[in-house]
Amino acid sequence: MPKPSPDPVPHSSWASSWKTVAYRRSILGAFLALSALASMLPDFFDYIAAKPGAFPPDPLMAHLGPTDLSIAIFSVLYAVIVLTVISLANHPHRLLRGLFAYAVLLVLRMISMSVFTLEPPPDAVPLIDPVTGPFYPGNSPFLKDLFFSGHTATLALMALVTPWKPLRVLAWCATAAVGIMVVAQHVHWTVDVVAAPFAAWAAWAIAGKLTRFFTQPRQQAGA
Repeated sequence: MPKPSPDPVPHSSWASSWKTVAYRRSILGAFLALSALASMLPDFFDYIAAKPGAFPPDPLMAHLGPTDLSIAIFSVLYAVIVLTVISLANHPHRLLRGLFAYAVLLVLRMISMSVFTLEPPPDAVPLIDPVTGPFYPGNSPFLKDLFFSGHTATLALMALVTPWKPLRVLAWCATAAVGIMVVAQHVHWTVDVVAAPFAAWAAWAIAGKLTRFFTQPRQQAGA
């Protein structure tokens, strides 16, 4: 996996960033985009639930689980997210890029689930997410949000976002651990997990271009 690229704009403090109209508009735009995408998810998941899906071959899954690892998965996931947010305290533009990247990641995931719709493993153990659960149909565990793994991709994105090298290593280890655990719980196929880091990297790369475009003066952005 390529090393995380540097911030697309020079490092600046919150005070100097917040004085810039372009930055304030970009932050607001990122939150509005995320809110709009979140509001679309219930209807989108209803659409995916009604859409016939495929059963991919998965020799690895036959040797793992199914085992309920929900507590371990969410403990790792949200601990890394919290640490990553803390690590961005003095990096306003990197935080902005991370918000753009997560919005792009959601769009990529919606597209991939629409194009490559999969059925869940027959013996899947429901993964109850206390944060994203309310967006699923009927406010109940949804087993068909498969390709690609959102939990694995989110952790990979945290590894790309954080400026702290020790946390970056930890986040990549967490990405691998959660990837193995969601397969062991049979809530994801192996292909879902393998594709996730590449999707995160694509979202991070696209977000870099978006951040540069929206925060730099127009004459420089087009240069």
